[in-house]
Amino acid sequence: MRSLLNDLGVRDLDELRRALAEGRVARLRGFGPVIRAKLARALAGDGQPDVAGAASPPGRRLPLALAAQYAEPLVSYLRALPEVRRVEVAGSFRRGRDQVGDLDVLVCASRGAAVIAALKRYEDVERITSAGSTRASAVLHAGLAVDLRVVSAASFGAAWHYLTGCKEHNIRLRRRALERGLKLSEYGLFRGARRIAGASEEEVYGALGLPWIPPELREDRGEIEAAESRTLPRLVEVTDLRGDLHVHTDASDGADSLPRMVEAARARGLHYVAITDHSRHVGVTHGLDAGRLSRQIDAIDRLNDASPGIAVLKGAEVDILEDGRLALPDAVLARLDLVLIAVHTQLDLPLRRQTDRILRALERPHVSVLAHPFGRLLGERAESQLDFERVLDAVHERGCFLEINSQPARLDLDDVHARAARDRGVLLSIASDAHAAGQFDLLPWGVRQARRGWLEARHVLNAKPLSALRRLLKS
Repeated sequence: MRSLLNDLGVRDLDELRRALAEGRVARLRGFGPVIRAKLARALAGDGQPDVAGAASPPGRRLPLALAAQYAEPLVSYLRALPEVRRVEVAGSFRRGRDQVGDLDVLVCASRGAAVIAALKRYEDVERITSAGSTRASAVLHAGLAVDLRVVSAASFGAAWHYLTGCKEHNIRLRRRALERGLKLSEYGLFRGARRIAGASEEEVYGALGLPWIPPELREDRGEIEAAESRTLPRLVEVTDLRGDLHVHTDASDGADSLPRMVEAARARGLHYVAITDHSRHVGVTHGLDAGRLSRQIDAIDRLNDASPGIAVLKGAEVDILEDGRLALPDAVLARLDLVLIAVHTQLDLPLRRQTDRILRALERPHVSVLAHPFGRLLGERAESQLDFERVLDAVHERGCFLEINSQPARLDLDDVHARAARDRGVLLSIASDAHAAGQFDLLPWGVRQARRGWLEARHVLNAKPLSALRRLLKS
């Protein structure tokens, strides 16, 4: 268990729960799916409130990153079977929903019965609930349900499509097929008894006169119309990100030093990184007051002078007080390259008071980004009541920005609000909120959320070159 402390900085049960939920424990040697399931069950029984990462009964939805901990080893196990040609996960997991109720696993194999038998032997299966020659359902130790189907290569694309899209998306595609004298099912696209497409999703969409639609968009929110008019967005990719604008060090509640966090960002190919330690008010041990923040600013200046191969931006995550004031004075904030503001306390205020609180904070002269605006923690804490339209109007008028927080327990903004911001012309920062060097690896979760919000690279603040970013922050 020493690696939990040394590699992940886990110091108590709450931090262990969060590390499980964020998928960080899965990267440690010796912490396979069975060990992680046992940890989750033990945490669920320690008398503490149930949180993301604890073992869940069937029917509960798990945060996407936690579901991935169980999906990835299962897929690897099935791919290693000699009968198997291909394994993919479909359903809400593939669409990138922030919470997942089950895993839809699709297998292309020569012998379905052998795959079903292998599923029964899988170490993380708690019980099999049904089994046939090409289909089976199981429940994993963590309470996550698995539905497995075995199909032929000729039907794989059609089945993958069928099991991926939301119900309404699939209904509209089937209706489109009928309008063309065709029939679309999980086995393929048919004209009469003849299958004319089905081996790949591209083949199925193409036969219906459409380009391939990314899985994250298959929610019946205008994606079919966009496909018809050839205006589907070129969704943002992880490789589009040039920097990270929300990073913590051991100066506040992070596990690693300023130089180590900067080196970790540089090693991942980022061009710039913003150090945004907490203000003292949040209650974080060693949170920064004006004096300590001033000293950190000087340390960052010295680090930049030493040419670390990456630009280090001076920032802070400043608490929004209940009355809308900020926890640090304007005089010290004026020395920063960017100022994140966030609510960490009194998250249960009534809608009007919470909204007015944030609106007053946005009026401060040096504010750059409103971080994790709704304050939610998936499976642990509901989002705050907030009049998002009023907040969005204020952010737009001020020329400020909003954040998509990549921490798997947050993923805040959600996809609907992210798209609303995009449509309003507000740029969004996809931020890791890293508290340890390894947490830069969480950025793909935020990118997934951004893709569900129809964001392209041009809509993302930290996809801008450093020179453009500096201009935007100054303006």
